[in-house]
Amino acid sequence: MTDDLDIATAAALAGADVVRAGYGKELARIDKGAGDFATAADVAAERAVLDVIRAARPQDAVLGEEGGRQGTDTGRLWLVDPLCGTLNYAVGTLLVAVNVALRDGPAAVADPFTGEVFRTDGETAWLHRDGTDTPLRPSAATTLVDVNLDPPFPSAPVFRATDLLAHPVFVARFRPRVVSTTLALAWVAAGRRAAYVTDGTGLSGSVHFAAGIALCRAAGCKVTGIDGEPLGPDTRGLVAAADAETHSLLTKLIRNEP
Repeated sequence: MTDDLDIATAAALAGADVVRAGYGKELARIDKGAGDFATAADVAAERAVLDVIRAARPQDAVLGEEGGRQGTDTGRLWLVDPLCGTLNYAVGTLLVAVNVALRDGPAAVADPFTGEVFRTDGETAWLHRDGTDTPLRPSAATTLVDVNLDPPFPSAPVFRATDLLAHPVFVARFRPRVVSTTLALAWVAAGRRAAYVTDGTGLSGSVHFAAGIALCRAAGCKVTGIDGEPLGPDTRGLVAAADAETHSLLTKLIRNEP
């Protein structure tokens, strides 16, 4: 296996196999503090992802949600979130994702329960299923906007997601959804969601968001911080929209502009 895109895909699928196999079982929880936790499935899925990456790219470094940073700094870093949506998973909700991204390179987001892998080589994005790639085509036609309501809220009081949901223009134009997993970013790239909005900091280099951001960019979505500025280490939040019109409206609502 020599292609980075194939490695990302295989790694995401390996993690997805573990997540799917553990679903519905009583899993030990690992407390992370502040109400956050991991399960034994998170840890096992990360191990499966890393096994694929290490077998193909033993010299590469890896930053995992559960295991932290491992390996030497060779300029190549894999960002791994082995189970995005842990709380969903722990309570039996089938809305989770396995995120694998090579920094500034290919990325893959696997849905363990549909068999779908949303993937990109950094330039084009596809839905990969049963060995077939179908190009992703963003669309705002659904008018569905996923908004992350999980704390913390670092941009408050300037931006609160709950305020956006109550804005009369938002209510008139969109229909909110809350799935609590970055699988929603893949859905924006695929045309299943019009947009995704979240608060936070440093998301472009986050194990949670890197793969989804890469997908959206490659698919042609408009992706910025909540202030409409390009993503960077100090950017606050994220607005990923299927098209420029949807993005413009959402950022105006966030800034409370007429």
